[in-house]
Amino acid sequence: MHRSAFNFVLTAAVFLSGCDALGIDSPEKLAAVRDADGKAIGGACRHAGRAIEDCYALNKKADKAAVFAGWRDMNDYMRENKIEPVPSQLATQVNSAKAAQDSEAVEEKPTSKAGKAKEGKAH
Repeated sequence: MHRSAFNFVLTAAVFLSGCDALGIDSPEKLAAVRDADGKAIGGACRHAGRAIEDCYALNKKADKAAVFAGWRDMNDYMRENKIEPVPSQLATQVNSAKAAQDSEAVEEKPTSKAGKAKEGKAH
C-alpha cells in the first residue's frame, strides 16, 4: 500500500509539472504579455514619430496604459540620446502606388473605349 501511494504521488508530480508545456497560460502571464506588447507598440509609435492619439487609434485592442508607458519611455530615451524620429516609409509607398494605379486606370479607360469603337466600325 505504501508503494502504490508513492507511485501515485510520483505520477501526479510528473503530470502537474508538465502543465506549463500544455500552453495553458495563467492570468498573470497573460497580463504580463499584454503589458509588454503595449509597451512595444508605444515605443514603436514614438520612434516612428506618431502622436500618442494616432497610436491609440491604430492599435485599438492594445492596453492604453501600457502603450502610453512605452511611448513615454521611448520619448525619454530618444531625448536623452538625441535620437530623431524615423517616419514611416510604408504609408508614402502605399500612397504613391495607389496614385500610380489610379493614373494608369484613367489612361486605360479612354483607349479601351476607342478600341471598342474601332472594332464596332470594322465589322
